[in-house]
Amino acid sequence: MVALKSASEIDLFLRKAPSSAALVLIFGTDDGLVAERGRALVKAATGGVDDPFLLVKLSGSDLVDDAARLADEAFTLPMFGGRRVVWLREPGRANVAGALEPLFEATDLPSLVVVEAGDIKKGTGLRKLFEEHPRAVAIECRADDAQALERLIEEELKRAGLTIDPDARDALEAQLGADRMASRGEVAKLCLYAHGRGRVTLDDVAAIVGDASAFAVDELVDAVAGGDLDTADMVQWKLEKSGTPAHVAGLMVIRHFHALSRMRAEVDAGQRTESVVEGQRPPIFFKRRPATIRQLGIWTQPRIDRALGLLDQAMLQSRLKPPGLGSAALSDTFLQIARAARAARR
Repeated sequence: MVALKSASEIDLFLRKAPSSAALVLIFGTDDGLVAERGRALVKAATGGVDDPFLLVKLSGSDLVDDAARLADEAFTLPMFGGRRVVWLREPGRANVAGALEPLFEATDLPSLVVVEAGDIKKGTGLRKLFEEHPRAVAIECRADDAQALERLIEEELKRAGLTIDPDARDALEAQLGADRMASRGEVAKLCLYAHGRGRVTLDDVAAIVGDASAFAVDELVDAVAGGDLDTADMVQWKLEKSGTPAHVAGLMVIRHFHALSRMRAEVDAGQRTESVVEGQRPPIFFKRRPATIRQLGIWTQPRIDRALGLLDQAMLQSRLKPPGLGSAALSDTFLQIARAARAARR
């Protein structure tokens, strides 16, 4: 049917859960946003009622030994009327495309089937199936941009009856964005901390959101992009010991290289590097701006493109392999990129 892209049309679709859509794929690099949008769509379709006759929750492990179960559940009519929802999360190694085949072939599907997945390249796999089918919808979820972060912050502040100082907003936005669920949790935690005081200050953000793991990830990002192998290796070890998932660090590094790509284009168009860095939205935390300026002296657009290709491949491997091996794939890629940055500095 369609690939929904703009935030406004996605939000409208999630609120309405139109009956014209029988198959919905929600996928992308932002696992938290995938989960949040999946919950929103299921809630709209079921009216928020967790009724086992109307809502069936499946995972990939349910399909490994019984691939037909997905179709069986989707073709089952609700006992007491209404529209049944089949919600497939964490597909893992299951042959989801094969399990979906009878549903794509059906002329009349009584249920809404919602499938959540990780990142899928355009024109491949489930993404291709959903984007080309007349009764299917594909929704891609990538790390929040500046506008999405501002909306998220405003939603939580309004709900809590709070305002926020401009410098506090800048610092907060600089710490958010890799994962929607984590970002919303951080803002909600901040609002709870400032409850009863009317406004959020920079000190509040530093006390609540600026935790050690967040700054350690920033340190890793700058070490990788700046060619500091020793720091990159040391910070990865610290993050692993602190329990920070490897894919979170991977998403932050990818996000940073996309930002470098945008800034590189502005610099190549004739703007001053310092002005470009200072004008970024969401803003780059002031302590990181000198490092970012140095990185733009290292990374040309072709080099950035190669780094992003390596990172995308490493993220894919981290999802397909067991946790330990997946983390190792990301770690090796971080160091490979750091070595390239170090060589380019010479």
